[in-house]
Amino acid sequence: MLARETGRRLAQKLDCVKLAPRRVADVGCATGDGIRELQRRYPDALPLAVDFARPMLGAVKARTPMLARIAGRAPRLLNADVRRLPLADATLGLVWSNLMLHWLDDPQPAMRELHRVLEVDGLLMFAMLGPDTLKELRGAGATTLRSFHDMHDIGDMLVAAGFADPVMEMEMIEFTYADARGLLRDQRRLGVRDGLLGAMGFRAGRQVFRAWESQRREGRLPATFEVVYGHAWKPAPQAAADGRSIIRFRRP
Repeated sequence: MLARETGRRLAQKLDCVKLAPRRVADVGCATGDGIRELQRRYPDALPLAVDFARPMLGAVKARTPMLARIAGRAPRLLNADVRRLPLADATLGLVWSNLMLHWLDDPQPAMRELHRVLEVDGLLMFAMLGPDTLKELRGAGATTLRSFHDMHDIGDMLVAAGFADPVMEMEMIEFTYADARGLLRDQRRLGVRDGLLGAMGFRAGRQVFRAWESQRREGRLPATFEVVYGHAWKPAPQAAADGRSIIRFRRP
């Protein structure tokens, strides 16, 4: 499944980061693979699982072992919109988001909100889909597929939201399917109904999938996903809330 694979690759990028957060959050947590990985890496941090869909939070709770609940190690569950988080300023040391931000037509308000709830020197790490996702179906005539933001635009949004020195990477991940039903099952697991294919009607869908058949390789249908990875830090403020500049002195 795409989300599991990108989550695995996103977690590997944390191997190079020195961080000891007091609180961590998986925003757009789905069934909780991300928050469980964060708990494994940062056992002393308070874990927070955030999702707009209540059933996803129910799945996180159902997959939390009973012993973890008894010991008070279960993730805290928060049903919220990433653009309006009910959290105080400078609350989190690390925010993780795997394949969620691209569902927003404009991710920048969410980035501003994530900047607000991160503490100074806190880290935002995420994966999003890029514009070449499902290029095979676009080539087969699909016109309803969702459009995604370019990697460079995402970097500009991070800077505009207040983050420092964003690092952006991109890679293509290809899955193959025996038939179109396999792709449809996978896109439903991404958590947004018709999120990738859009409002593709039955007749249009048949035409697209028939054209896709001509792209078979070794009996399988290819489907490429452009995945954009990013991370950025929240820097110390350069000005106070009232507009006065902040100058910091260090002892030699």
